Amino acid sequence: MALTFELDPALTNELRDGVVALWTDVSNAGGAVGFVPPVTAEDVRPGWLGHLTAIAEGRMRLLVGRDEAGAIAATAFLAFNTHRLMKHWIWLYTVMVHPGHQGKGYGRDLMAAAADAARGFEGIEAIRLTCRGGTGADRFYAACGYKEVGRVPGAIRVGDGDDRDDVIMLLPLS
Repeated sequence: MALTFELDPALTNELRDGVVALWTDVSNAGGAVGFVPPVTAEDVRPGWLGHLTAIAEGRMRLLVGRDEAGAIAATAFLAFNTHRLMKHWIWLYTVMVHPGHQGKGYGRDLMAAAADAARGFEGIEAIRLTCRGGTGADRFYAACGYKEVGRVPGAIRVGDGDDRDDVIMLLPLS
């Protein structure tokens, strides 16, 4: 069964709890979404609050995918550039599919829904994202049409002696 996607859902306590739980589960399953496991909901909550602030200020939009039971199963955050010379593209942050739903094509569905949402934003011509090297995420994003446009070697330190590349990828929307 496919996910149902919603752009800009109501910012309820249920949404907060669902996104924080998803973020915690994805992180603890080894997902490269800003944390190194193990993490708790309390570890993740400041990330949610940072995104929530950007949403409230109109700098970010939230895309949520719900499974057939209505549970939050996937998210992506689309962030507008504030620099006057870069307003023609957006950032994609915190792309997540619940570990229990991986392997069902939901990641590709989420990426397609994010691109569709971005196409609806006036003046947006591309989506840019970064991902942690060594996780296979760059191969996934490439399979979704993104092209690697840069790489910063060793920019992400996930542990002592474990530095990963920061891979920069771009999806033109035209």
